[in-house]
Amino acid sequence: MGAVLFYHLTRRPLEAVLPPLLEKALAQGWRVCLRGTDAERLDWLDRKLWLGPEEQFLPHGLAGGPHDALQPVLLTTACGPAANGAACLMAIDGAEVSPGEARAMARTCILFDGADPEALGRARAQWRALTAAGIGAEYWSEESGRWERRDSR
Repeated sequence: MGAVLFYHLTRRPLEAVLPPLLEKALAQGWRVCLRGTDAERLDWLDRKLWLGPEEQFLPHGLAGGPHDALQPVLLTTACGPAANGAACLMAIDGAEVSPGEARAMARTCILFDGADPEALGRARAQWRALTAAGIGAEYWSEESGRWERRDSR
């Protein structure tokens, strides 16, 4: 069972923060299930990832295609990490992560927008639920301009 890392986005938008996190997960040899709450938002994110610099290409796909099981990074709203054999679950836009899912992953990352009070509230609720279930959690902030592990809030 890996830890759950909460990433509090305060300086950069999701589309800027996500590629380096995905690269780190892939460098560990993990497949990633990137779970969102809105299919249109995931479609937009899919396009953003395809338009990145060629040298930073991130192999990925939207769920629902014939090759979901082969995708190193699978963007989805509904299916779980088993769809592509993920060892890392990344949740965005308030997508829920159950304690059972977090226990099954090598790493779980929950990314949330610090400028959105609702997103902040959902992240805090997730923190309480997961830590109450005995899952280790870390809080990461980019407030200083780079990612730093902080005491929980």
